[in-house]
Amino acid sequence: MNDLSEKEQLEEFRAWWSQNAWFVIGGLLLGIAGLVGWNFWQDRQASAEVAASSAYEALVEQVADGNQDEAGTLAAELFRDYDATPYAAQGRLAMARLYMDGGRDQDAADVLRPLAASGDGDVMTLVARHRLAQILLYQDKPQDVIDLIGTPGDTAFAARFHEVLGDAQLALGNLTQAREAYQAVLADARAAQTVNTALVRMKLDDLPPPAAPAAAGAAE
Repeated sequence: MNDLSEKEQLEEFRAWWSQNAWFVIGGLLLGIAGLVGWNFWQDRQASAEVAASSAYEALVEQVADGNQDEAGTLAAELFRDYDATPYAAQGRLAMARLYMDGGRDQDAADVLRPLAASGDGDVMTLVARHRLAQILLYQDKPQDVIDLIGTPGDTAFAARFHEVLGDAQLALGNLTQAREAYQAVLADARAAQTVNTALVRMKLDDLPPPAAPAAAGAAE
């Protein structure tokens, strides 16, 4: 009885296998292909990371030596081939500093703008946005600063952004908005770690006092 049961089970398995063999084999092949593809993608990512790192190191050497033309060429290659990596973001910050040191403020603004305009909100993006705002102030473009910064938000850079907004509003003659921006800096508990609060206080104190409300007309 047991021998017959085993034979029946074997026949049932053979019948099942004949109907489902390709599904089983196909699933195995898909699994193997997925594993190979994942490993290939990881290897490719690692290779790209190493290449981006090497490109950035070469750029930093030229920046350190003040070689603007050579650095510009390397930076263009870094941005073209590895723009999605942190090395490209760091490269943009380095090139902006090099350009500003060389009196090329528009080139500095241009190299920072793609990073500053990204919506990532990470530290390097915030740094780029603040530095670009400072360059725009230097270029006497206060409205561009306001458009760039918008609402500072609740980040570690909020005090810095409020300060440049205050400077931009002051340049436009908007004294009330400038006062509010400087007061926002001084009200930020983290401000002392990121800005010169004494300087901000001086800017605030140098503003003309708010205009007194108009007195009601005397009754006739």
